[in-house]
Amino acid sequence: MRHDHILALVCPDRTGIVYRVSGLLFEQGCNILDAQQFGDPESGRFFLRVHFDVPAPEALGQVRARFAEAAAAFGMDWQIHDARRRARLLVLVSRQGHCLNDLLFRTHSGQLRADIAAVVSNHPDFAALAASYGVPFHHLPVDAGNRPQQEQAILDLVEREQVDLVVLARYMQVLSPRMCQALAGRAINIHHSFLPSFKGARPYHQAHARGVKIIGATAHYVTADLDEGPIIEQDVARVDHGMTPRDLIRVGSDIESQVLARAVRLHVEHRILLNGHRTVVFR
Repeated sequence: MRHDHILALVCPDRTGIVYRVSGLLFEQGCNILDAQQFGDPESGRFFLRVHFDVPAPEALGQVRARFAEAAAAFGMDWQIHDARRRARLLVLVSRQGHCLNDLLFRTHSGQLRADIAAVVSNHPDFAALAASYGVPFHHLPVDAGNRPQQEQAILDLVEREQVDLVVLARYMQVLSPRMCQALAGRAINIHHSFLPSFKGARPYHQAHARGVKIIGATAHYVTADLDEGPIIEQDVARVDHGMTPRDLIRVGSDIESQVLARAVRLHVEHRILLNGHRTVVFR
């Protein structure tokens, strides 16, 4: 049985990093299965993801101890993850269910190595959909008067269910700065790529009125700056004058579902490293 793990690290770029990491793993009897690296000349930072196998589960403690010594010498920000562990997701949704439906199917069918611990919505619309997959559904209405209490209920659920990632699957609420801070680096949002050109209600109708030729979607980490967090994944599709707003919504919904699913997969496989306001994504 393989005991594989993933090492992800960021540090100031200098010579000898890969040599030190690979040598350390070799000394501990580990086998490197895959490795990807990137040195950014602009930030002067080095990024590394190593998928490796340890000879036995009890050897991991020694690997961590030895790596902590190397990390201190190189100024590394590092983590070692169990590659076999399935991430736990909390999905937030409002009244557009295409992304939720896609994530439920992908996790249930094994296409996405994760489990949806629960679904939270400010509307009751998708309770039956979640129930059909055996996923708990929490209806948490929100308005200006109860927003702090509603957000705290979500954070309590994150802690209680040991959630690794919160996914905003067309959750049409702006998270408070406090909520964004509490979920920093572990919340992903999806939006249509018209922003900031087509803000507000009915963006696809706005795009149709302007005669756009390309529509798309962007998945990004959630920050207090609305829809401006580090971008993880994007995609586009060409459209033409013969398409109605309803056609654009249909095409856009498909893109949103696919882009969000890819972003979630990249996160749960520990393929994303933050580089300031940008991301390094190892495919």
